[in-house]
Amino acid sequence: MSSTSLPSPKPEVTLSLTLSPSTTSHEALKPEERGIRLIQLLLTCAKHASSGNLHRADECLRQISPLASVSGDSMQRLSARFASALAIRLVKRWPGLYKALSYTQLPKQELDQAKPLFGRAFPYLGLSYAIIARTLIKAMMGERVVHLVDLGSGNENLWIPLLRSFSCLPDGPPHLKVTCINASKAVLDKLGPKLVKEAEALDMPFQFNPLNVSLRELTLDMLKVRSGESLAFLSILNLHTLLAEDDRVDVHFGDNKKIHGIKDSKQMFQFLSMIRSASPKLLFLVEKEVDHNLNRLVDRFVEGLHYYSAVFDSIDATLGTKVTNERDRLVLEEMFGKEIENIVACEGVEREERHERYGRWMVRFGQAGFKPVRIWYDSMEDAKQMVEACGRDGYKIVNEKASLMICWHDRPIYAVSAWTC
Repeated sequence: MSSTSLPSPKPEVTLSLTLSPSTTSHEALKPEERGIRLIQLLLTCAKHASSGNLHRADECLRQISPLASVSGDSMQRLSARFASALAIRLVKRWPGLYKALSYTQLPKQELDQAKPLFGRAFPYLGLSYAIIARTLIKAMMGERVVHLVDLGSGNENLWIPLLRSFSCLPDGPPHLKVTCINASKAVLDKLGPKLVKEAEALDMPFQFNPLNVSLRELTLDMLKVRSGESLAFLSILNLHTLLAEDDRVDVHFGDNKKIHGIKDSKQMFQFLSMIRSASPKLLFLVEKEVDHNLNRLVDRFVEGLHYYSAVFDSIDATLGTKVTNERDRLVLEEMFGKEIENIVACEGVEREERHERYGRWMVRFGQAGFKPVRIWYDSMEDAKQMVEACGRDGYKIVNEKASLMICWHDRPIYAVSAWTC
């Protein structure tokens, strides 16, 4: 964080921090000292939670409690989320107790309010959408029938500007088919009419195909791809969920092979192979640039601390300290808190937040027969202008191995990449 530096973000980190009895009152601690103390306690608590030492983990949480706060500085708020996730992991040892405590959690529809708020307040998704749109328009120039498959985002902030871009092509708009896959029928029911209305206003031929299924349930036949269509797939913060699996197979039987140090995923390989069999012109991938698909709790805990510390810092910089922004901050951080909870408190198929860095995705896509495509940009100066247009300081776009990294200062937050067969 801005006031407290974390260790180097390497998943193989070894913890050498030790806790000594605190002789300083919590009120007397300076913010930097408090931040260091919180990091020590959190990492030690994660070790105890991982080894099943409930009493020592409980003692760490007792010491964290007066130091962390959901309304404090960024380190305090981040610590509160990670401490809560560790506590939930411990409580889940007693399923009845855990379920009883879960009755009071915010309903999912309230958490869904955070997604449009995140899109409006932060440029991460907006920049990703702009990069995809420019690359896609350039690739589809001259095509008469374009079929775009949305693998789960269902975000009108992606699709409406994209429709407008297609409507302005020199030779006129193509016949545009959009197939949107989403497990939420409400998302599809909301998006479809908006896109149809927009297409009518633009006077362009348009077809919307909603598919109310999960990525695991999707089959090629459902997409109804026709001969002569120029096909592209868009996966925005969704593909990593296919990596969820029963890790006990790996731990107890060693049945999960590793290639280049990356765990094999049968589900992911089959899904990418299915997409490749449709011969798409492009496949876009947007994922968080962090490794949370790690078996050891402590490894992914350290990765998470580094990643979300940068995210929380960007929240502070964007929303500031205005009281009027406090509710928005709480809504956003509750959304990230749910991600942190899944990373820390869940195991097996229940742990879906298995983000991987771009280097790992390169291996997975290569195994399935895909090749990276250089994403559109005229120059990095042009990318700089895109960031400046967002009116936000601290964000930048960096070119790395045929992908574009959207960063908060020097920390990559999102990786945007494009692939072809």
